[in-house]
Amino acid sequence: MLNMNEIKVGKVIQINKEPFVITKTDHHKMGRGGAVLKVKLRNLVTGAVLEKTFQGNDKAEEADTEKKKANFLYADDTNANFMDNESYEQFTLSLDSIGEKRQYLKDGTDVEVLYFDGNPVAINLSIKMDFRVVSAPPAVKGNSAGNVTKAVELETGATINVPLFINEGDIIRINTETGEYVERA
Repeated sequence: MLNMNEIKVGKVIQINKEPFVITKTDHHKMGRGGAVLKVKLRNLVTGAVLEKTFQGNDKAEEADTEKKKANFLYADDTNANFMDNESYEQFTLSLDSIGEKRQYLKDGTDVEVLYFDGNPVAINLSIKMDFRVVSAPPAVKGNSAGNVTKAVELETGATINVPLFINEGDIIRINTETGEYVERA
């Protein structure tokens, strides 16, 4: 069981025998009252979002999960296909359960797969990954006062904002948690 101060972003807890990952926490301390922790949760099986409030000595049950390494093979219209790195078994996850992370999946990417009750339910990517820029508009001359960015398209189809000096064909490093440009690779 997790105490209120152990409930943090990224932890997986179990509510009504279903796994939920904590996506946001907000801690409030009332004047004379006790502390309150408001959390935003995402169901790892259905993708539904839930908000829950923990007070005082409330506890949360940590979900019994297992992490394994897998390799991303390909994606079709509704599913992403992976191969377990140890057993070489192939399995699929729906693109809805992967969420925003699907825009950073490219063939051959190693991912960490989260298993609940023996079934894969979610993936975690490396925090920083390298991508090739396939489309970048030219920088506009004289438009360089301040922190100016432009939108470019990556090899996976994702669009992100980068500094003006990034050109088509460059390889750049992206933070997959925030979706922001980090540096040239």
